Formats: sequence, C-alpha cells, structure tokens
Amino acid sequence: MKPKIFIACDTTDLKKVKKIISYSKTPKLRFGYKFGLEFLNSKNGRKFVANLKNKITFGDYKLFDIPNTCTSAIKAVKDLKLNYITIHISSGLKAIRAAKKVSGRTKIVGVTILTSLDNKSLKQIGFEKDVKKLVFQQAKLANKANLDAIVCSPQEIKIVKKVFKKEIITPGIRLAGDLKGDQKRIMTPKDAIQNGATSLVIGRSLTKGNIKKNIQKLIKEIE
Repeated sequence: MKPKIFIACDTTDLKKVKKIISYSKTPKLRFGYKFGLEFLNSKNGRKFVANLKNKITFGDYKLFDIPNTCTSAIKAVKDLKLNYITIHISSGLKAIRAAKKVSGRTKIVGVTILTSLDNKSLKQIGFEKDVKKLVFQQAKLANKANLDAIVCSPQEIKIVKKVFKKEIITPGIRLAGDLKGDQKRIMTPKDAIQNGATSLVIGRSLTKGNIKKNIQKLIKEIE
C-alpha cells in the first residue's frame, strides 16, 4: 500500500490551504491534511475544517494536560469529525487511556519526543535518558493504552516498531537537498519509508515555493 502523506498546513492563510488541497489531487499518492494550532485557532480555520468533506484530516492539537482536560478537549472538537488527533504520551498513561476511551471513530495519535529536540535539549529540560530510550519507553505506553498511531522521528521508527505494531507517522521529513530548518532529527521520504514509516508528515518541503513542482519531486523521490 502507498504510504500516506500528511501535508502540514501550517499557516493562517485560507487561500494557501485551499491551494495545497487543490494541487495535491493525484492518484499517485494518498494525501491527508495536518492542521496545527496555528490554523485551528485562526479566525476561519476551525470553520474550514468543519466543512471539509471527503479528506483525511489530522488535528495536531498535541494535547498535554490532565486526563479530564484532555478528554474534554476531544469532546469539544467532535463536530470537526477529525480522522486523527494528537496527544503527548508525556501526559501519562491515565490521560492517553482516557483520550482513547472518548475518541469514538477518531484515531488517537501518541506524540513522542518532538523532532526539534535532541539529547542536549533534553538535558536542558532535565531528562537524563537519551532520545531513543525515552521514545522506546513512550512507545510501550502507547501500546499499553491501545493508541491507534504514534508520531516519532524517522530515526526512531525501528525502535518503536519493536513494541508498537500499528500506524507510525513520521514528521521531520525533508525532500533531498532541503534545509533542516528547526528540526534536529530528520530524514528523506524514501529513507523514512524504507525504515518502516507507514505515514509521513511533510510541511515546508512541499508548501514553500511551487507546491505543484514540490509534489512532483516527492512522487519521483518515493518511486
């Protein structure tokens, strides 16, 4: 099966989002659309997502709170009929279990250590374990909570697969030759798929500049 590609619609520009969706209509790849806090909290963003039909929608809320708040937030966006909603596994087992319990048809995705963080960043926060050990521990929790998918850096896919057998979604994806930007743990689409990713999240590599050309470049890289 073709990997699923979630295009990160990280903007408040409604016209640009409509353009992204229009330009990504192709039988060669399965596209979904990831909407982050920037778009979902914008004036017209929520309304647009609520009215979006026949598309794979990903609400990247990255919930990180006590169980009651996480479940209340999921209930509050039920009207959007999102296919996916993210929650930080660091919220704890009770919170991610509670989120899964109230999610209905929406897939709950556990977020591991953000791709913008590396071992140095983690030490600054106060974590003593390195990235790979923390992600492995989080993957075990996601499996225990029966989550539907995991978000992890492409560099940790093989570790996650040891304990989590469902959908693995990888951000930190850059087309060959693209700059890292603010991501630390990145990989090309082809390498991530070969590593075992079932879905990719790609933002600036597709949405910056000529979207049509970028999508054609992606298709060639994956083929």
